[in-house]
This record gives sequence, C-alpha cells and structure tokens, in this order.
Amino acid sequence: MRRIVSAASVAALAALGLGFQPAQAAPPAPPVHPQAEVDGVAAAFGLSADQAQARLAAQDGAHRLASALPAAVRQQSAGQWFDAATGKLTVAVTTQAAADQVRATGAAAQVVARSQAELDRTDAAVRALVGQGVPGVYGWGVDVRGNEVGVSVDRTKKTAATESFLYRVRELGVRITETTTSPKQQSGTIQTGNPWWPGSESNCSVGFPVTDSAGAKHFLTAGHCTNDRDQAAYGASGQQNKVGTSNVGGTHSVNGQEGDMGVVAVTEAGWNLSASVNTWGQPAVTLSGAAEAMVGDSVCHSGNTSHWQCGEVKYTHKSADYGNGLIIGDLTWTTACSLGGDSGGGWLLGTQATGLHDGGPSQCVQNPGDGDMSLFQPVIEALNKWQLTLVTSGGTGDTTAPSAPANPRSTGTTSNSVSLAWDASTDNTGVTGYDVYNGSTLATSVAGTSATVSGLTPDTAYSFTVKAKDAAGNASAASAAVSARTQPGSGGNRTLTNDTDYAIRDYQQVFSPIGSTLTGSAPAAIGVSLTIRHTCAEDLGITLLDPKGKAYALKYSGGSTCTPWSGPRTFTVPAAASPAAGRWQLRVTDYGAGDTGTLDTWSITL
Repeated sequence: MRRIVSAASVAALAALGLGFQPAQAAPPAPPVHPQAEVDGVAAAFGLSADQAQARLAAQDGAHRLASALPAAVRQQSAGQWFDAATGKLTVAVTTQAAADQVRATGAAAQVVARSQAELDRTDAAVRALVGQGVPGVYGWGVDVRGNEVGVSVDRTKKTAATESFLYRVRELGVRITETTTSPKQQSGTIQTGNPWWPGSESNCSVGFPVTDSAGAKHFLTAGHCTNDRDQAAYGASGQQNKVGTSNVGGTHSVNGQEGDMGVVAVTEAGWNLSASVNTWGQPAVTLSGAAEAMVGDSVCHSGNTSHWQCGEVKYTHKSADYGNGLIIGDLTWTTACSLGGDSGGGWLLGTQATGLHDGGPSQCVQNPGDGDMSLFQPVIEALNKWQLTLVTSGGTGDTTAPSAPANPRSTGTTSNSVSLAWDASTDNTGVTGYDVYNGSTLATSVAGTSATVSGLTPDTAYSFTVKAKDAAGNASAASAAVSARTQPGSGGNRTLTNDTDYAIRDYQQVFSPIGSTLTGSAPAAIGVSLTIRHTCAEDLGITLLDPKGKAYALKYSGGSTCTPWSGPRTFTVPAAASPAAGRWQLRVTDYGAGDTGTLDTWSITL
C-alpha cells in the first residue's frame, strides 16, 4: 500500500515550515493560520480570538527558535516544549552551564535531574516489562516537562499481574498515574475523519458515510487502503471492533489511472452513519451535499493524523506519478497539510463533500511547492462509480429531483467523438453530477456541465440527452435531445510521442512508455509509427501494450538473413478495444545475438 510515513521528531519541526537553518539565514515567514485553527484553539483553551492568535504567534516563534538552536545545546537537551504561560520555548538540561547556553539563545531553561539518555533507557525498560500488554495499563512514555517516564493505569481493570508490573516499574523510578477510565480509539459511529484499520495493517481514515440503492451502509475511503479483496475492517487497532468488509467482491476499489477510491461495507450491528464531520475540536460541520472544488477554493480535510487542516486548491484534474508504475489521474492538489494515516479522509468545500485523501508529503511545510502538496480524489467520481448516496444532514429523505439541464448543445465532433455542453441544473441540496445518454444507453457521467462521448463510429448520426442528479440519488427529467454527426474518417487524430532513445541489446526487451490523459475510448484502428536503427530487423519483435495490459503484435521476428532497419515504419492495430487514457507501451524484443540498435522515437494516434 502507498502509505505516507510521518517524519521523525527533528523533521516534525520542519513540518511547520521551520526546518533547521544556519543562524545567519533569514527567518521564514510566519505561518498564516486559518480561521478554523484560530477558532479551535480559542475554544479548546477558553481564549478570545485575539488571544488565540497571539498564542499561535508565540508558538510559531518557539518553533523557529527551536530550529535554530546550536548543535551544542541540542546535544545537551533532555527535551523541549512550548510554554503557553510564558510564550517561550523551554529547554530541559542537566547542568547550569548548559542552562546559560540555552538562555543565551533567547529560550527559557529548566535544570533537571535526568538526561535524555537516562529517560530513553527507562522508557525502554518499561516497554520490555509491558511486553504484549498488562491488564489496565493503557499508556507509557517520556514526559519531558516532568523529566520522567510515566505509566497510566485504569484501576478498574487491575489484576494481580498489574500489581506485579507496578511493583517492578516503581523500582525504575517511574511515575504511576491511576484513573477510573481509559481511552477508547473509536465509538460506534462512522464519521468523516475517524480512523479505521484494514485488517492488521496500519490505520487509514474514514472518508464519507454513504448508502447504496438498497439502503445498506458503507463508507468511502482511499483505494490504496482497500486494495485487498474482502478484507475485514476494524474500528480499533489490534483487529478489534469490527466494522465490516472492504472491497467486497474485489470490485469496490481502484488505485491507478482511474483514481484512488474504495468502499467499505458496514455490516456489523451497532455502527451508525453520521453526517457530522469529525473536526477534532473545531466548529462543527455537517455534510449538506457534494461538490467539485475549483482552483482558488479554500478546502479543509479531516484525518486521523493531521486532524483538521485547511488550504487552497492549486490544481484540479492533475495526474500524479508515485513511481513504480503507479499513476493516479484527475487529482486535486492543495496547499493543506496532511500526514500518514490521513489516507482516505474526507475533504470539504464548505459543508459539501469534495474529495477523499490520496497522498502528500512526508512532512508539512509552509508555502509548499508542487512537491509538498496534499492531493485528493474528487468524491463525486466515487459516488457515481458505485451509485452511492452521501449521508447528509437530511439523511436520505431528500426526494426532490434537480431541474432538467437546459440549453444542451454540441460543441464539436471528430470521427469518433462528440463533445457536448449544457446549462447547470438547480436542486434543493445541490447537484452532484450529470449522466449523458447516447439514445437510451448511459454513455458517460461527469461532475461539470460538459462531456465528450468517445468510441463512436465515423460519419454516423447520434442523439444525446443529459440528466442531472443529486447526493440522494434523485435524477432529473432528461434534457432536450441533441443531434450530432461524427466526421468522416477511420480513426482519431490525436498523436502522442515518446522521442527518448532506448538501446536495443541482444536477448533483451525495451519498454518505451507514453502516458495519455485523453478521454473516452481509443479509435477502432490505432496508428503506430516508430523509428529504429538496427543491424538485423529480422531479430526484432515489436508489440503495443494498452493501458489494460492487452498486447497487440505489430511485428514478429524471423528470417534467415539479417537486413538493417534504418528509418520510420508505420503500423495499424485493427479492432482495438482500449481506453484512450492511461499508460501505453511499445515493447521491442531482440531475439538474436551479435547485433546492435536503438529505438529512436515512436508515436501513437488515438
């Protein structure tokens, strides 16, 4: 699975855009805090908005100072933290001399008894004693402000084994805190942003609660979290609190050119679907519908790791290449922070669902460039793909259909496609998309007010209608019919090229890729042109591989006499049945010995 791994403690400072810099470097610009963050801090700590702003500014200053601490100070530190009462960075050290060095940087110093090495040794000893678990013990680790290792225990769950454990850790000098309750990872509610666990793997986040046409419960999340067929889904780690099953039948998850989206079926009793988004202490948000974001929009997302984060949309429908052949098309790119474990969480445009978290950086940075952005899969595509209904504030009781799309028209034709446009429909809760029909057959589904229907026959008349739909699954009446005729011809006229040189070696294969973002189907007859320089054309076998991996042989090897190949050749693939979009590859195989050559360039006409 493609999971984003959060950075270590040093990189965590850089996650605020405060990476370690030389002392003489100019300080980074102070972060801009979204209103949701200011409101959340104010609510959490009982502050006014101005006080929350001042606190965040002081916190930013503390992080900037922490990133610039001299190496000699960092090496002597037994921990550091932001003290909200003083508004300063505080650094724990074990000697007065080290404290003086800390104060010279502008930070506050606290002289403590235990070094970082001592704390780490004690913490390791506690972990060893805990082993696979001790009844009632629900937390342990270093408390930097207390300069000690602490253990938390729920006394209502203690046993004789617990008492034996506590006796041994007291000898280590550990602080023990006893309570009458212990934390739970998740209640019995499916809520945007909450964590869930695919089998025994690390957690992902809930995208949006949905129902199918029969009213059965599901939730949307990332495809790379649901890639295993019929995998159990849990609401707590350690394969506890089963929720249901992800990717039922192997048909409810995609992670590739089509997108990154998947479905988890909620089958266990006691789990309810909620339209309330987990905003992690921020003002409540209740889902009202679904919408597609556009460039310049402010969007926010909820995830189990980064919690509630906002940013600006920089690109829409932009593909991402994650390496190793994994390319995801039509993603939305934003400046918002995200971290590992956020995968699948919901993105919102106001109160409307807009996306499912796909990927991003290993750490968050201020003013991110393209390489540091967070990406999401538009949610309307997932709703349409599996014919699911978003759970909103009105539940599923919305029975009002959108108005019929007005002014439908043809905006262009080719020999195998017709482009259409229409005026937007209206709805009481919001239009989520449009279905385009070729006669009585569904040709394509889109989120916006235009579409291209491909894979058509040249010089042929067609009639199209459009229907609008909302998040509750209500469909409008059909638009007026649009008549259009494809142009004469036997193929498309969209040519894509790869002119990178590839060496052809004895008994080896060469794969040259071309990535296509074209819509619709490839033409019935695909044209391929290629230029090769080789000492023995008879040794070469050439094959075209389509985005689904289907192979079309262009040239077979064979022959008793070698003749050189120098220059272009053209081939036609008849009766192809392939999507235009995706990764096309030309495979050149050398079946002989003692010859050399190069694939200069090749192109495909779709």
